Amino acid sequence: MIKNTFRKYHRLIATLFCLPLLFTAVTGTSIAIADTWLHQEELAGFLITVHTWQIFKLDAIVPVLNGLGLIGLVATGVSMTGLFTKRRQPKRMEERP
Repeated sequence: MIKNTFRKYHRLIATLFCLPLLFTAVTGTSIAIADTWLHQEELAGFLITVHTWQIFKLDAIVPVLNGLGLIGLVATGVSMTGLFTKRRQPKRMEERP
């Protein structure tokens, strides 16, 4: 029952945050490629403003939302794995009737 609830919330969080997180991952990777491999400092500088959402004037709120979304995904995902549930111990032979 509780796993289904976490699965529902995990699906909701993933749906809401898939595009902002994908955007952040793609632009972050592009910065590394532009700067390190292509040696394009101007392009890397532009990509940093896009990556940090400064170009859209959202640089104060979007990183916080991305972080909260990731925390929510990790929390619901880990809870669904069953790592923290108590497992029943099988009865020993001498305890069985």
